Amino acid sequence: MLDFIRGPMGLIALTGTAAIILLVVVLLAMMRAERVDPMQKFTGEVKETAKKRRQDPAALRRKTGREFKALEKFSRFLEPENQNELSAARQRMIQAGYLGKNAVRDFAALQFILAVLGVCVSFLLVYVLFPETFAGPVMMAVGLLAPMLIGYFGPRRWIEKRVEARKDEIIAGFPDALDLMLICVQAGQSLDQSIQRVSRDIRSAYPALAEEFTTVGEQVKAGRERSEVLREMAKRCDVSDISAFVTVLVQAATYGTSMTEALRIFSAEMRDKRMMRAEEKANLLPTKMTLGTMLFTVPPLLIILIGPSVIAVMSDLTSGAITSGM
Repeated sequence: MLDFIRGPMGLIALTGTAAIILLVVVLLAMMRAERVDPMQKFTGEVKETAKKRRQDPAALRRKTGREFKALEKFSRFLEPENQNELSAARQRMIQAGYLGKNAVRDFAALQFILAVLGVCVSFLLVYVLFPETFAGPVMMAVGLLAPMLIGYFGPRRWIEKRVEARKDEIIAGFPDALDLMLICVQAGQSLDQSIQRVSRDIRSAYPALAEEFTTVGEQVKAGRERSEVLREMAKRCDVSDISAFVTVLVQAATYGTSMTEALRIFSAEMRDKRMMRAEEKANLLPTKMTLGTMLFTVPPLLIILIGPSVIAVMSDLTSGAITSGM
């Protein structure tokens, strides 16, 4: 039986069994998700029909390509059912730089696909390629579970790294962007024009910050309230400097103070903060080098200082043992 499992036919049987189990789980989840109150379903269909009648036929044709996507039928299975969890997941994807409408759904589908591929790879490794290596129960469990876990949790780690990298880029480029914005405002441009000009100038150096400024400029141009758009930018970036900047601009617009003076003071504060951040990193450098210094300097020094004494003691003990034996 064990030889059959380790053979090609055993691999095919196990892979087919795993695929059937996963298919049954997906179908059960979909059936559970589709359980809707008939009255609610009827009400929703009536509202949807009335909405389609009010819309322009050309607009309906433009939306057809987006409605019939491959993952649309699995939306309830791939997306969180709780509205708060769905909003948090969308916010996380936006902070990572993925602004698409279906980013959460695509991310969940990617996790599911990579997990299934991990299961297939684990069976291939354990039962076909390296059966001797994964002979023990512990190694077999590691070989079966590790690829699946890597495939499922790997995308999450990737999103976390993307969020941190995006925040670091925004923090690094924000003081320069403020200086450019102050120059534009002093030259006579409005704040909205300054934001759009700065977004074009810093795009090559800081694309994440330029993308946020471009979004703000386009939304304000579309007619939205500037304070609301700026607060949404602060929420998307999740950076304390951006939140403070938005607070300064909103207060300056509310109380009628000079926007140029507010930008000048805040820009000076951001330059000082960047200098303090650089000094903090410089002060941490000796502490980080201490471990390396101790690891690569102290052992050779001990060998040089204590080595001859140890050799002399060992030779004396050896010669004394020989003398006593004679």
